[in-house]
Amino acid sequence: MKFIGRGLVDGEGSGPALVSEEPISFLGGVDPKTGLIIERGHPLRGESVKGRVLIFPRGKGSTVGSYVIYSLHVNGVSPAAFMVLEAEPIILAGCALAGIPLMDRPKPNPIEIVKTGDVLYVNGRRGEAWRIDEGDSTSP
Repeated sequence: MKFIGRGLVDGEGSGPALVSEEPISFLGGVDPKTGLIIERGHPLRGESVKGRVLIFPRGKGSTVGSYVIYSLHVNGVSPAAFMVLEAEPIILAGCALAGIPLMDRPKPNPIEIVKTGDVLYVNGRRGEAWRIDEGDSTSP
């Protein structure tokens, strides 16, 4: 399964997907020291973003969220890559500061197809991603 979108932050990342149908706030929603989602009422509360390909519709909240994304990187608990339906300035700036691959506007919609735990590869420069099926020995 291949996803084509807009490449925003250069780099490559792969790992198990963490999929949210809800937006994510990084300021107050994700602990920058542990990488755990801590936002009350969020469906992914208690999940770690560390080493995951984070798939969600968009960010929300304060612009300080960009610094939280950078802090996740500094603390070694950042996602491997981001794939969002629409990257707003908070997500874009945070990924650029941290050097985390970012793509948005993926087609088809990964939130409808990818399950948490599926392994993905993301190329942030090309705006491409692949779901790597178990046992698949081909590289993207």
